[in-house]
Amino acid sequence: MFSKQTLPIPYCILTSPDWKDYELLDSGNGWKLERFGQFQLIRPEAEAVWSPALPESRWSAAHARFVPSPEENGGHWQHHKPLPERWKMRYKKLSFYVQTSASRHVGVFPEQACQWDWISEQISAAGKPVKVLNLFGYTGLATLAAAQAGAQVTHVDASRKVLNWARENQTLSGLDSAPIRWILDDAVKFVQREARRGVKYEGLILDPPKFGRGPKGEVWEFFRLLPNLLDSCQQVLADQPLFVVLTAYAVKASALTLQYALQELIQHTDGDWTCGEVALQEKSVGRLLSMAIFARWSRFTTAPSRS
Repeated sequence: MFSKQTLPIPYCILTSPDWKDYELLDSGNGWKLERFGQFQLIRPEAEAVWSPALPESRWSAAHARFVPSPEENGGHWQHHKPLPERWKMRYKKLSFYVQTSASRHVGVFPEQACQWDWISEQISAAGKPVKVLNLFGYTGLATLAAAQAGAQVTHVDASRKVLNWARENQTLSGLDSAPIRWILDDAVKFVQREARRGVKYEGLILDPPKFGRGPKGEVWEFFRLLPNLLDSCQQVLADQPLFVVLTAYAVKASALTLQYALQELIQHTDGDWTCGEVALQEKSVGRLLSMAIFARWSRFTTAPSRS
């Protein structure tokens, strides 16, 4: 057991500079103007407390704007120009669908591309077969990045709709033969069952929401249930783990909170620890828009990272 007080904790801000199909064009006044492929969207962004850099004429040229309702998760899209029901995008060798739907989310979190790259690097560096568990896996881009790097991946999400979406992304990326298990389940219950079955994973990807519901109405609340989830994850983590990454959105916590939570899971004194923020960089004036906090650990002390 290491001393948490003396453990050095590198803090960094990660960006994803390798995008070609996505850009954060501008942000400000609680909004962000983004390009997804050939289409421009405006979405709410509480972190954008400054003034926009681009003129209003650039913002008014967007294809659609998401207008939130007074409820935290409600709202609707206002379409100003023709927009297809869905369209294809790429990141490096990954292909996937994006679309406007009943929420502000469109099927991809572009700021997470730096984590997809890091996950791929960890798996490639292992030089042997790796089993990865991706909890709250959404539309599967982290899963597909891991599978593309050679991992056997178990992907868990509570929404049948996004699981079907993820499978479509698998086909788009040419990974139909990749060893991926798509599981519709509550994350905590699934990990507990895996623990009872004695299943172990070398890599863990954890991206829990602030609040959510399982397929049978199970309620997920970040601060109440994260300790239970991490305790269960410890039981399925291999004796010689490879990596763990934990990301959190829209919670009142710092990256250090996630760091110390992971230290309860990873009982190793060696390896590479990092915590910080994932951010998008504006094309307009280069400001960094912080999107989420993260903490991660890798067995490789010299593992490469993107910042």
